Amino acid sequence: MKQVIIIGGGAAGFFCAANLDKNKYNIRILEQNKDVLQKVKISGGGRCNVTHACFDPSDLVKFYPRGEKELRSVFSKFQPGDTMDWFEQRGVELKIENDNRVFPVSNQSQSIIDTLTSETEKNNVEVITQTTVVSIEKEGEVFVITTKTGTYTADYVVFATGSAPKSLKLVEQLGHKIVSLVPSLFTFNIKHPLLSEHPGTSFEWAEVNIPKLKLGESGPLLITHWGLSGPAVLKLSAWGARKLAEVGYKFEIFINFISKSIEDAEEDFVNFKENNPKKSIGQSKIFNVTNRFWNSLLTFSKIDSEKHIANVSKKEMLVLLENLCQLKLNVDGKSTFKDEFVTAGGVDLKEINFKTMESKIVPNFYLAGEVLNIDAITGGFNFQACWSEAWLIAQELNSK
Repeated sequence: MKQVIIIGGGAAGFFCAANLDKNKYNIRILEQNKDVLQKVKISGGGRCNVTHACFDPSDLVKFYPRGEKELRSVFSKFQPGDTMDWFEQRGVELKIENDNRVFPVSNQSQSIIDTLTSETEKNNVEVITQTTVVSIEKEGEVFVITTKTGTYTADYVVFATGSAPKSLKLVEQLGHKIVSLVPSLFTFNIKHPLLSEHPGTSFEWAEVNIPKLKLGESGPLLITHWGLSGPAVLKLSAWGARKLAEVGYKFEIFINFISKSIEDAEEDFVNFKENNPKKSIGQSKIFNVTNRFWNSLLTFSKIDSEKHIANVSKKEMLVLLENLCQLKLNVDGKSTFKDEFVTAGGVDLKEINFKTMESKIVPNFYLAGEVLNIDAITGGFNFQACWSEAWLIAQELNSK
């Protein structure tokens, strides 16, 4: 029987192993860590955001800052609906949440881990942990994989290690070009009096813009101990990953906490003022922000919260609305999700055949997952790329 070695015991590696034909191949997974499927375990706060309920490949690829063109053909063969079917056929009930993220009904990532490990066991896959690969060489038609604990040979290699620099070095030594790594999903570090008092405060729909870099995103926004996070910021960090790296993560942003123009906000303010002239400005619920944040905004705008709204001058109102709809902040660094770290960069996509995920440089060498220069925003999209690419590899090998 021919030998398949999968390097990397993460989502892509296990999904590929689970879908290979055990009657054709002896399958081994080599994992350098003590535990497998670590990212699956911690994803979605330990619930595992399996995929995203977007079933049209042409819409799905729009969530990938890098890899959009290449993934179109991949998703046309295996998309989120197929992922959901695969897990549900194996007894994992899934649910689609309001934001279209997909999770197991159990709310436990262990449900996904158990299914993947069970399927690989059925496939007689040998999982070897604490095994660090130090070199991969092609000797004739066979790969020789040297690890710190021994040497293995394989007819086919599936490389699914993630984006660790040491792993990328192994691929580079085989002749592949590596696009340099930069962080892709991160929060903005900002010191500002209006933020420092309100960690945990969220805004239903905000706009974040970086005019100098011609970048902008909208969505839910969250104040953290370090500055700003939430989908609006994370999307911006993904789409602007390279530009933000180039400026050393120091730049000016403008925040619109309510996603309304100053003109529209002024209209709302004037209408409220006319209908509630004797109400104090501090107790006036005009916009969709928390009362605590509103009062901090008044203090920052130098407006007495006890003042009757009828007595708020036009000048005071415009200062207030500018701070609400166009607050300028200085970003000074970033904070990344250490456990769910995503990078832009990896193996150059021009060197991959996306019909099969086989290397164009090294025959019988396949790549999947974060090792490639593909990444997505949060929401289950990065896992979906892993599932789809791994499934394609398994189908290609099964057809040989």
